[in-house]
Amino acid sequence: MTTSFNNTRLIEKYLQGEMSPAEKFLFEAQLLINPGLRMDVRAQKTAYALVGMYHRKKIREELETIHRQIFSDPEKAVYQQQVYQLFKQEGL
Repeated sequence: MTTSFNNTRLIEKYLQGEMSPAEKFLFEAQLLINPGLRMDVRAQKTAYALVGMYHRKKIREELETIHRQIFSDPEKAVYQQQVYQLFKQEGL
């Protein structure tokens, strides 16, 4: 279990660019000779990408909810017009 955690932490440091040049050189040498480590790096990259996509999806959903709340409420008509004018002035 400890080895697995250590490998995960090393991979994380590598992917985040937190290794010193010497550490990076040694890690990349290990990548050349250790197919299991290469597979683990690929898996961690994939996990980061999936987390990023999930996060973007959640933010988009939250923004759409806010947009619906603001632009469907008649009491916020003045604010809606201010926003429309702002974008009209900017040429957007």
